[in-house]
Amino acid sequence: MLTLALGLAGDVILPVSAVAGGGGPSEKSYPIPAADGVSIDRGAGLILVRYANHVYAFSMACPHEQAAVKWLKKDNRFQCSKHDSEYRPDGVFTTGHTTRNLDRFPIRREGNTVVVNLQKVYQSDQHAAAWTAAGVDL
Repeated sequence: MLTLALGLAGDVILPVSAVAGGGGPSEKSYPIPAADGVSIDRGAGLILVRYANHVYAFSMACPHEQAAVKWLKKDNRFQCSKHDSEYRPDGVFTTGHTTRNLDRFPIRREGNTVVVNLQKVYQSDQHAAAWTAAGVDL
């Protein structure tokens, strides 16, 4: 597992890990992170984030033109690698070319794991209630 340190507002450092979820092509399961952090599953194209007592799974692709998003430690945010749209750790859009938040996958808790449904994705501008609910409270 690759682990990096990422900074967030208030001098909180979030670790970032490369992970591979278990399961099949339609669902992936991941252990619930023990602390706030970011887990990236490049094979599934998703970012799993535990932040402020919530877990979210969102697409690694920027909604504007599907370019990969990356973390900018010095700015404490995710950013589109193509047109520089900016997002908070929970996937909320703050500025740039895109017109919506990062797309979220449905997620549910099963014991000490979270299961991500890769068959659906919620766009905040088309499915606002589902997008908001696509998370697990801890």
